[in-house]
Amino acid sequence: MALFFKKNIYALSILLALLLLASCTSSPSAKGISRNLADSGIKSSDSLYKFFMAHNPMANKKLVKRLSAYYIKEAGTEGINSDCAWVQMCLETGFLKFGNLVTSDMHNYCGLGAIDEEHRGEVFETELLGVRAHIQHLHAYATTEKYKLKNELVDPRYKWVSPRGKAKDIYSLSGTWAADTEYGSKLDALLESLEQF
Repeated sequence: MALFFKKNIYALSILLALLLLASCTSSPSAKGISRNLADSGIKSSDSLYKFFMAHNPMANKKLVKRLSAYYIKEAGTEGINSDCAWVQMCLETGFLKFGNLVTSDMHNYCGLGAIDEEHRGEVFETELLGVRAHIQHLHAYATTEKYKLKNELVDPRYKWVSPRGKAKDIYSLSGTWAADTEYGSKLDALLESLEQF
């Protein structure tokens, strides 16, 4: 009987130690970045900046700092997840390297309206307006609150999103925002990377 009791205590001790160890370690998903577009972002402007620079260290540092601050402010104002919007900008622009239809002077950070050579995409006068249009377009995808924007509407394609709220999370952007069926998975991979900053 004493041998049986000692073996069970030993097994119980190992189990408790493993549970304690598991609770002390964190997985990427335990860091708390939501994949829902209408949730709040949790990363600071500095974290967004550091993440970006780790992927494109040759980028204009002042520009990236400005954009990270704009994304935090604009997304917070409209109730959109700044973390998701930021990684989408990184994916769409190739970390501001551009190279496809959209060019840097267009201030179009999400490929808005970029279809072909005749339809290269929307052009915005300033960086801030380009970020605002991106956030507003995500608002149209993520919510059913038609025209309940806090800032003046600058997204010329906002009214064309139908049905409203058709993409509640990054995975739902596959086949809706982008034809790429792996689009959501690509955004998820970038969010996993952002979780380290």
